[in-house]
Amino acid sequence: MTVHSRHPEAVGPGIAGTALPAPAPGWTLDADVVVVGSGVAGLTAALRCAAGGARTVIVTKARLNAGSTRWAQGGVAAALGEGDSPEQHLDDTLEAGAGLCDENAVRTLVTEGPAAVRRLIAAGADFDLSSDTGEIALTREGGHHRNRIAHAGGDATGAEISRALVEAVREQGIRTVENALVLDLLKDADGHTAGVTLHVMGEGQHDGVGAVRAPAVVLATGGMGQVFAATTNPAVSTGDGVALALRAGAEVSDLEFVQFHPTVLYLGPDAEGQQPLISEAVRGEGARLVDADGLRFMQGAHPLAELAPRDIVAKGIMRHAARQGTDHMYLDARHFGAAMWETRFPTILAACRAHGIDPVTQPVPVAPAAHYASGGIRTDLHGRTTVPGLYACGEAACTGVHGANRLASNSLLEGLVFAERIAEAVLDPAAAPDAGSAAPADGAGSARAALLPASARTRVQRVMSEGAGVLRSAASLARAAEQLAALSGAAAGKHPEPGVDTWETANLHLVAQVLVAAALRREETRGCHWREDFPDRDDETWSRHLVVRLGTGPGGAAQPDSPGGAARPDARFTLRTTRTTAFPPVVALPKEQQ
Repeated sequence: MTVHSRHPEAVGPGIAGTALPAPAPGWTLDADVVVVGSGVAGLTAALRCAAGGARTVIVTKARLNAGSTRWAQGGVAAALGEGDSPEQHLDDTLEAGAGLCDENAVRTLVTEGPAAVRRLIAAGADFDLSSDTGEIALTREGGHHRNRIAHAGGDATGAEISRALVEAVREQGIRTVENALVLDLLKDADGHTAGVTLHVMGEGQHDGVGAVRAPAVVLATGGMGQVFAATTNPAVSTGDGVALALRAGAEVSDLEFVQFHPTVLYLGPDAEGQQPLISEAVRGEGARLVDADGLRFMQGAHPLAELAPRDIVAKGIMRHAARQGTDHMYLDARHFGAAMWETRFPTILAACRAHGIDPVTQPVPVAPAAHYASGGIRTDLHGRTTVPGLYACGEAACTGVHGANRLASNSLLEGLVFAERIAEAVLDPAAAPDAGSAAPADGAGSARAALLPASARTRVQRVMSEGAGVLRSAASLARAAEQLAALSGAAAGKHPEPGVDTWETANLHLVAQVLVAAALRREETRGCHWREDFPDRDDETWSRHLVVRLGTGPGGAAQPDSPGGAARPDARFTLRTTRTTAFPPVVALPKEQQ
């Protein structure tokens, strides 16, 4: 693994190979555009492309409504209220992003956002209304200085948005392949996107490995929270889109900035997998963070106290817990009363009670857990990646909006706005490159990624939580990098059987190694990247992005297969930095700035 920043330096071995081992496709579909993912970003992109006349196919890992969007509790942030403005929303977003937001991207988000939300409502999404005015009810969340969060069903905003978009997709009759894990990108002889390979998991119109051929591919695969032991993300969030993009030669950026939601229901030190989220909207309505003695420890720590940006609240919880020799704090909303809990937060109330905790009568134990990837596949303002014909949006993408830390409830809005912009680019004939007449070839070349046994998944997650969680240091990250590399060494020569479990584990392992390499390289504390050994923000050195590309061996040449199909372990990650203004087209820094 080679790091290029101001000076090159070795940081350990990287993942070998550029494609997942898999059987040849046994069936194919043809389309103009294939959208991978069925959250707010994917479904919005698919609906707009289909409405523009493009033959559109949606590929989704489970059912249409089973992605991360339906778990979103808080709402959608947009300048919809009286006295609010896109400029104020921009200011709050830039502040939360800690100096790494792309201002043009943020301005696009906040300017186009209100109209995008209104189009969502016109498409059938039913948001909560104020009983006083009859207008959309707006509330606050951390980092916002105005009430601008629109919500639905109290705390079921994502579920309502998902319902409306899924119904619209079915009404339009858009072709859908469900229960399908995307594998790798297909390219034509000119290196242009030509579709994807995928595996349908036993249910659906097709079974086994197949391909959807299309000159445009939109990756809206959601996050990678399952790379950590405890997360708010559903089981499908295994970083598949980011891993696919890396293997296809695309660049990713800012993977070190993983937002840990500060208030996740604490189920004990050994809790693993998806954990119940206690929405920031609960604090927005006046819930207080306290310790076991009832002390409000966020007062005085930040002017917004409990409504400070999420990274600050998460750090506040961890610091206060460490001082007290515990690993969790409490969220006290007993003053809400039963009626408010039952009407405003029914989903959260039910989740807490299911675990034996009644928020109406007792404080709720909470601790941070992995929640949102601020970085992802590097794109421009129309979702274009560095691979022609490959687009990305939603949590899988890095548009520049979030910088070093996502502002609460900007994610659903980002999915709406940039999915619509991708559809514009896909449908514009002048922007659509000629896909050529060559038959699609595996874009990953001859090298193949070594698979890990499915049992390694748990090990990856524990390594990441221990070494690259909320608290990080050179020692913890170096240990994590060594342990992740050791998993590759332990699997050498064993050749696990290709299948969903081993493919997902390979994806998690890949994004874990990239995340750790970037976190180790960024020697400062900024946003949701907290280095105990570098506790200060360093604008002079680190007001820039880490951009990562998966190399294909020394000199850039693809490495031939080794015996048994595993690639030789000499591929490299290449990491370099760009200034905050250097979003695509990507420009390398002059030597004196590296």
